[in-house]
Amino acid sequence: MSAAAFLKLVEIRTKVASFTPFLLGNLYLVYHYSNFNIFNFFLFFFSLLCVDMGTTAVNNYQDFLRAKRKEGYNYEEHNAVVNYNLSEKNVKKTIFILFLLAIVSGILLYLNTDVIVLIIGIISFIIGILYTSGPVPISRTPLGEIFSGFTMGFFITFLAVYVHNLDLIDLVINNSLLIIEFKYLDIFKMFIFSLPLIFGIANIMLANNICDLEDDLVNKRFTLPIYLSRSKSLKLFRYLYYFSYLSILAAVLLNILPLISLFSLLSIFIVQPNINRFEKYQSKKETFVLSVKNFMIINYSIAVTLLIAVAF
Repeated sequence: MSAAAFLKLVEIRTKVASFTPFLLGNLYLVYHYSNFNIFNFFLFFFSLLCVDMGTTAVNNYQDFLRAKRKEGYNYEEHNAVVNYNLSEKNVKKTIFILFLLAIVSGILLYLNTDVIVLIIGIISFIIGILYTSGPVPISRTPLGEIFSGFTMGFFITFLAVYVHNLDLIDLVINNSLLIIEFKYLDIFKMFIFSLPLIFGIANIMLANNICDLEDDLVNKRFTLPIYLSRSKSLKLFRYLYYFSYLSILAAVLLNILPLISLFSLLSIFIVQPNINRFEKYQSKKETFVLSVKNFMIINYSIAVTLLIAVAF
């Protein structure tokens, strides 16, 4: 398998959806805490990247196996298995290696942290597998946006902080009782902070499903837009961005984000035209990328303000 085929199979350009929560989680860590473990930082990043690439490869392979429509942009060009005429054996081998690397690095991270990392890692791994495979993959149901948004938007952000601060959650065994102690206020603040990530990732999934609505009907992928209709899905697409901006305002008012982060609200003047353009025309080839751009614009504007706050 060539490097170009591999990068297409794992859709490397889409890894921004997992890298961004990782980056913002670490910026949140530096802004609010003093602990930083460089070894855990790289272990988590490598494991995260391998899981994300492996899940995407499985998704492309499953689409190749299940697809009934054999023509159109979404199949011939978007699916790497068809585009590069990849053998099923090589695709399976690649998926196996990626997940093996993810498991090994994940175990090393667990050995260097605690069981909470292992538990969340296993849950995320199972969700990743069920998201793209099984009798009814999550990605083919109306729950795809919820699972992708929460798992990637919150779990990644939380773990990016937790692997450096193991006292956020404690498991204590006392006289045959399992007691869970956690700093609920810290975790709540982290959740509020991650809302623009959750909504942005959900909107990437939503935009993808809106663009694929007709093909999904043929291929029996009963995604959220099929249940909501195109018009209502486009309204949801718009409102999720507005909720992102409201969550930024709330985070500043609750001292979760610095005052300077209010400047990130100005990104609406770039995001709004992209929303309008996507509402007028939904195309995997031409306008789907706007959801990725909006995700980056909103969250990297937050990242820049955090960097400034940390530096000064």
